[in-house]
Amino acid sequence: MTLFQYEVFVKVVDTGNFTKAGDILGLTQSGVSHNISALESELGIILLNRGRNGVSLTDAGMRIIEHMRNILSQSEQIKQKTAAILGIEMGKIKIGSFPSASAKLLPGIISYFKNRYEGIDLELVEGSYDEITAWVENGVIDIGFVSLPVKGVETIPLLKDKLVVLLPSGHTLHEYKTITIEQLSDEPFIMPKAGCEVLIKERFQSHGLKPNIVFEVEDNQTIISMVQEGLGLTVIPELTLPNWFMHVSTVELVPETFRNIGLAVKSMKDCTPAVKEFIKVSQKFVK
Repeated sequence: MTLFQYEVFVKVVDTGNFTKAGDILGLTQSGVSHNISALESELGIILLNRGRNGVSLTDAGMRIIEHMRNILSQSEQIKQKTAAILGIEMGKIKIGSFPSASAKLLPGIISYFKNRYEGIDLELVEGSYDEITAWVENGVIDIGFVSLPVKGVETIPLLKDKLVVLLPSGHTLHEYKTITIEQLSDEPFIMPKAGCEVLIKERFQSHGLKPNIVFEVEDNQTIISMVQEGLGLTVIPELTLPNWFMHVSTVELVPETFRNIGLAVKSMKDCTPAVKEFIKVSQKFVK
């Protein structure tokens, strides 16, 4: 067995098929298949179910993939620590992020990071809060942007993202400098479903109120478009707002409510030098 066979196996699982894994690793589909078959032959077990719709882990594959991820992670740490001893900055970081952080935070952080560490490759995958946390726990990614608090991983707070009221232009509440939860309770409300709905519902419940939900929507751009059309009001984090928009306006929500954004890792003790530098750069950038 070789580390490269482990890498091929993990990449096939992460991408869902042999062709995509081969494109990333620079192998033909038959090359990927050969490596997986050789690994299965060496172990004496079948790791993957092959089908028309892609591949999936067998029970045996599910039992050992985490160990393979850990071995690959340890191998990457050895490479990076050796490079650090030699004064060479190199490595790779797999980052997980949710859409608004990807749009508003990551471009600046990545630019800042790459200017300092050209030899470190960055790979980005997007998902929901829960998906990112699970990816960190399972070793699919090295570090992820999350909404705090989360369980099962170690976290590093980054910033507070204020929630604001978004309403269509010309709405009667547009004249107010601030809007209370009580003022929102009778309005048709578009409830976000990307994760911050927990904060919003808690805010209503703390005042003994229920929002008048007319739609529940996950995509932020869809929510903004629906508000533009006058279909309701919403409360969303400032980071989800585009740099410019028409036919809608924002008003401060009182009492102030924040989404706490942070970074999550499986273990700070086991982080590679590159990941630790990424954390430092992220903290400096948000300040």
